[in-house]
Amino acid sequence: MSPAFTRRHLLRLGGATLVVAGSTGLGLPALAANTVTADLVIYGATSAGIMAAVQMRRLGGSAVIVEPGPHVGGLTTGGLGYTDSGTSAAIGGLAGEFYRRVHARYQGTPVTPDSPMRLVFEPHVAAEVFDDLLTEHAVPVYLGARLGTVHRTGDRITGLVADNGQLFAGPMFLDATYEGDLMAAAGVSYVVGREANTEYGETINGVQLRGAHQFTLPVDPYVVPGSPASGLLPGVSADPVAPNGTGDDRIQAYNFRMCLTQAAGRIPFPKPAGYAAADYELLLRYVAAGYTGPFFTTQSVGGGKTDSNNNGAFSTDFIAANYAYPAATWAQRESLIADHRTYQQGLMWFLANDPRLPASVRAGTAAWGLAADEFTATGGWPPQLYVREARRMVSAYVMTERDCRGSVRAADGVGLASYTMDSHNCQRVVVGGVVKNEGDVQVAVPGPYPISYRSIVPTAAQCANLFVPVCLSATHIAFGSVRMEPVFMILAQSAATAAKLALDAGVPVQQVDVAALQTRLRADGQILSWPPTAEGEIVVDNRAAGVTRAGVWVGSTAIGGHWGPDYEHDGNTGKGVNRLRFTPSLPTAGSWAVQLRWTADPNRASNVPVDVVHGGGVTTRVVDQRTSGGQWVSLGTYQFAAGTAGSVLIRTEGTDGYVVADAARFVPA
Repeated sequence: MSPAFTRRHLLRLGGATLVVAGSTGLGLPALAANTVTADLVIYGATSAGIMAAVQMRRLGGSAVIVEPGPHVGGLTTGGLGYTDSGTSAAIGGLAGEFYRRVHARYQGTPVTPDSPMRLVFEPHVAAEVFDDLLTEHAVPVYLGARLGTVHRTGDRITGLVADNGQLFAGPMFLDATYEGDLMAAAGVSYVVGREANTEYGETINGVQLRGAHQFTLPVDPYVVPGSPASGLLPGVSADPVAPNGTGDDRIQAYNFRMCLTQAAGRIPFPKPAGYAAADYELLLRYVAAGYTGPFFTTQSVGGGKTDSNNNGAFSTDFIAANYAYPAATWAQRESLIADHRTYQQGLMWFLANDPRLPASVRAGTAAWGLAADEFTATGGWPPQLYVREARRMVSAYVMTERDCRGSVRAADGVGLASYTMDSHNCQRVVVGGVVKNEGDVQVAVPGPYPISYRSIVPTAAQCANLFVPVCLSATHIAFGSVRMEPVFMILAQSAATAAKLALDAGVPVQQVDVAALQTRLRADGQILSWPPTAEGEIVVDNRAAGVTRAGVWVGSTAIGGHWGPDYEHDGNTGKGVNRLRFTPSLPTAGSWAVQLRWTADPNRASNVPVDVVHGGGVTTRVVDQRTSGGQWVSLGTYQFAAGTAGSVLIRTEGTDGYVVADAARFVPA
């Protein structure tokens, strides 16, 4: 059991563990009964599952979470602490509240609606925030309760039976798993793999032999170099690579998001049982050809720790080892997860210890280790496999590349996504006698785009009371953009809201009044359109007429999350000379809330002076542009005269990094 959940009562139920969050009002006998009933039965204690339960409780309904494994929080608490967000300002509702709670926990201050979001965090901090949410909303969580069978009557699910025999019944169900297990067991249509470009009129789906995370030096793929008759090295496919755009049943690779540290108390990378040096022969040859790294990422999440991910042609992704995973049995999945763990632990041990590698590679890797105060129940190793893609529902609306690019926009949007169309590699092939990776795609989207309500519910003929906000209806390449933890939280909140509306109206989920749903979602802080607007707000973008500059400012789009076509920076030069002023034209005198926006990066200044010129004089604020990127950060509320007398001035004197100017916003208070 994770230390983050020690405040709640644990009750053994056959093969499952019940985590009782606060006072549910049901009492332990009801919770331990053979049948547990709730308005919304959620399968999967992922970030999405938790947000769905919290939203249902806030709307006055009851919810229960049934989790097949021992872990709560999915990837958000499982090592993915460097959040993939795209435009973070498009994160609203409970997802935004979660990230504001993270920030408040680091600051030791109460969370408020004006608290900035923090999307970079240590795993245990995310677990503590989820623990707070579950406790505050009295949500019972059943751990180790694997789905056995699904009961249906007509077009409705009536209950799911765990493998210990316990029945979870209710009028509404939600599949929050990364695998889509409840969806599949309920008989809902789904697909696994990559569609051909021709199927939905796309351009970057299917087979994609491209240049990112690719072997940039020639590496022989054969056991005996130059001898095809000797066979291929482990992980290299003998199948000829198909033309780009060809559909197949392959999926993007999985890995574990490691939490590493260079602290003295780090846990050295273990040599796993079953280690085989031959599994890393390709990497050895790549290094011998002149490759010097990187071999994995070391993105800081605070506390001297990282969220370490795949990076390069041969890294932590176990390419082509997961094809059977989506539809595998529990025993088969456990075996596949163990294979992934052995591969990745073996990779790290190989990099740190194999004497055939250069000393610089070994020393550089050995300087890192597992954080001893994270994932203590599993020896510092993440408990959650990063299942990037498994089943995907096929419903009345299929999200495609065209949605991501903004060429079509769903009118029934219930949340926004904005991350790059991102697929990791799907296979290793031989091309011209050398090894190549195939499947990696990284194509940016122009901005946040809506996700259709129809894409998170099955077709009416298949199931009338199920929501699927994680394994939603999307093509492989569109799912590559949608599949981010904040988006899963957003869609789960929207799904739970729709579930309550369907319950109250007595209608199937497909007949929910979408306009009423959208109204309620906006009232709860969800952002459904882009750019978002507040009534009467004035936004002064860096390219607007109300901007004046002193010194030299450089336009850039290198870091995402900016407002408008780009942002500007001072080049980290001309300190005290470079200044930029945003001057709004305010229609009325009165009280206006002032907010500033920038794109964050470690090279930014942490001490940017910002002068707010208002009716009462000048107020100087200091902002840290290394955090809170891509969101509106409050500078306070002030009295202004009508017209152009007020302004926001960004100064650069004494700053310790790049200073960014993106946009200022004025909202009538």
